[in-house]
Amino acid sequence: GCRSVSQVPVAEGKSVQQTVELLARRLEALGADKQGTFGVDCETYHTAAALGTQGQTGKLMYVMHNSEYPLSCFALFENGPCLVADANFDTLMVKLKGFFQNAKANKIESRGTRYQYCDFLVKLGTVTMGPSARGISVEVRAPGESCWNLLMEFMQSFMGSHTPGIPAVFGSKHDSAYSPGDTMVQYMELFNKIRKQQQVPVAGIR
Repeated sequence: GCRSVSQVPVAEGKSVQQTVELLARRLEALGADKQGTFGVDCETYHTAAALGTQGQTGKLMYVMHNSEYPLSCFALFENGPCLVADANFDTLMVKLKGFFQNAKANKIESRGTRYQYCDFLVKLGTVTMGPSARGISVEVRAPGESCWNLLMEFMQSFMGSHTPGIPAVFGSKHDSAYSPGDTMVQYMELFNKIRKQQQVPVAGIR
C-alpha cells in the first residue's frame, strides 16, 4: 500500500515526549492497537571530493536502515537514486572510507511504537540526534495503491491541521508501484528538515 512519512510539530508548552504521548492517546481513542516497536536510522557520508577540494561541495550520501526491512540497507543520494543493498553494505562503507567519510555527529534516528487500526499501520516515532529528542515522525500505511484520499482522511482523524499533502516522491512516479525505497526517501527528507530546523522555532500544535 501507499505510505506517508511526515513530521508533527511539538505541541505548545509540551515536550517532544509529551506530544508523542498525546498523539498515542488520540490513536488509542480511535481504537488503534499497539503492535510492537520500530526503528529507522540514518548516517551521513561526505564524498571524498568535499574533503580534498577546497571550495567544492561534495555530494552527501545517506546510509539508512529500517526495522521493517531487517535484511536490507538503503543508500540514498540527495536528489538522486536510492540503492537497496543487503545488510553487509555497512561493512563495504568501512572499506570505502577513502571515498566516503562518515559525519559521525550527524547520525539521526526515529524510534517508537507501531499501531494497527483496521487496515492502517501507524508508526509514531521520536526523532533523536545524539542524546536529544529533536522531533516527531508519523508514518502511515494504507491498503492498496491508489488510496491517498483515504490515507489523508484517516490522518486528519488524529493529526488535525498538521495532516501533510501527498509526498513529493510521488510527483515523478507516474502510477508505478510504491517501493520500500520511496519510504526511505521520505524519511531522508524528514530527517534533513529536522536537522535544518534546529535553530528555527516552529509553531506547535495545540
